[in-house]
Amino acid sequence: MAAGTIRYWAAAKAAAGTAEEPYAATTLAEALAAVRERHPGELTRVLLRCSFLVDGDPVGTRGHETVTLAEGGTVEVLPPFAGG
Repeated sequence: MAAGTIRYWAAAKAAAGTAEEPYAATTLAEALAAVRERHPGELTRVLLRCSFLVDGDPVGTRGHETVTLAEGGTVEVLPPFAGG
């Protein structure tokens, strides 16, 4: 299990009520499941529309259970941006 940081942007940041928080997970799927447990409600809905960067690399269409997280890594949670 790796420990790192999840960073929320725009609507995800507002829904989470924080700009960042730690993760302790092996995969992106595990980290996001823990996020949904900690922040039920609006953030869960926002996550459905988000894209993700793991250590600067886009996750794209890869299954979140296949994306391994690194010790000291960073997950960026990026909701769609207006005009972007």
